[in-house]
Amino acid sequence: MSDDGIPTDELGELAVDRQVGHRRTTLADVARVARVSTATVSRFFSSPDTVSSALRARVETAVRDLHYVPDASARALVTGRTNTLGFVIPTLDVATFALGVQSFQSQIAESNYTSLMANSNYDLAEEARQVRALVARGVDGIVMVGMEHEDGLTKFLDEFEIPFVNTWVYEPDSEYPCVGFDNREAMRRMGRYVLDMGHRDVALIIGGLSDENDRSRGRIEGLQKAMAERGLSLPSDRIIERKYGITEGRDAFRQLMALESPPTAVICGSDVYAIGAILDCERMGIRVPEDVSVSGFDDLEISRHLNPSLTAVNVPAREMGRLAADYLLARLADQPAAKRTELDCVLSVRNSVAPPPVRT
Repeated sequence: MSDDGIPTDELGELAVDRQVGHRRTTLADVARVARVSTATVSRFFSSPDTVSSALRARVETAVRDLHYVPDASARALVTGRTNTLGFVIPTLDVATFALGVQSFQSQIAESNYTSLMANSNYDLAEEARQVRALVARGVDGIVMVGMEHEDGLTKFLDEFEIPFVNTWVYEPDSEYPCVGFDNREAMRRMGRYVLDMGHRDVALIIGGLSDENDRSRGRIEGLQKAMAERGLSLPSDRIIERKYGITEGRDAFRQLMALESPPTAVICGSDVYAIGAILDCERMGIRVPEDVSVSGFDDLEISRHLNPSLTAVNVPAREMGRLAADYLLARLADQPAAKRTELDCVLSVRNSVAPPPVRT
């Protein structure tokens, strides 16, 4: 008889142990080999603290020896949860998104959740398709990037009672939950710094499709506001929209330098554009920051190792990932959670911005 009252046959248990390789190991197999009830094995996975240390050791040994993997679909039928959360990001190419996802995964793992990730390629229709696919796979919650989504997507999530949170943005008056920062204010802060250094002829390289990308649009508006405060404007030929990439940053920088009166400072909506600009400066024999100042937005690790080191807006990607996880876990546990959380973007001042050259 087992420790919790279940009759056992040692030889039968050993037979099961030898034969389970011919079929999928079940929870009942684990219970027989560990000499406990199936209820004990179930509690071992769902609430391990309620199982005595002696029984836990026996179940752990059986699970290891039998190579048992819990059946997520069966558990979902019982609990209504798959312990899986979805994260839809615009691209796999942006390092800050990777940092956010990594932090998110680490945080939910502590609560025995796992994640499924999808890529929207900055396309709202594709984002909606990926979100619906994740819901069809049974995710318990969703993280998205940005506040703007295809019409009907948030209603779809509400109807299916799927909690979600928007990241990389902060809107104090939004009806939807968000964990992020004010893109306008972050770029306004960078603009003020560059203007305080004495620059008046400023240009911007920014991610394309700003009509569908609220982060890019907010950064454009932030720089425009900083310049308007000084009685300056940001002409349209000084705003270059490009797809994300170092090559695109180089191409955009060359376009700016080909203007009749090139800017003395190029502010970039991503470190990757700034890296491209600095690389092309080397090719063109332009000194940074003596001839032109360049700044970024992300504060990637490589940016501080450039020559010159890059002045950039630091995006709190890890904290966003962690707090997005905390929000969803709290919602799923029916615990209170702040609907909107604002994070600060620190300006990392380094060597790539200096006063403008004297032009004769």
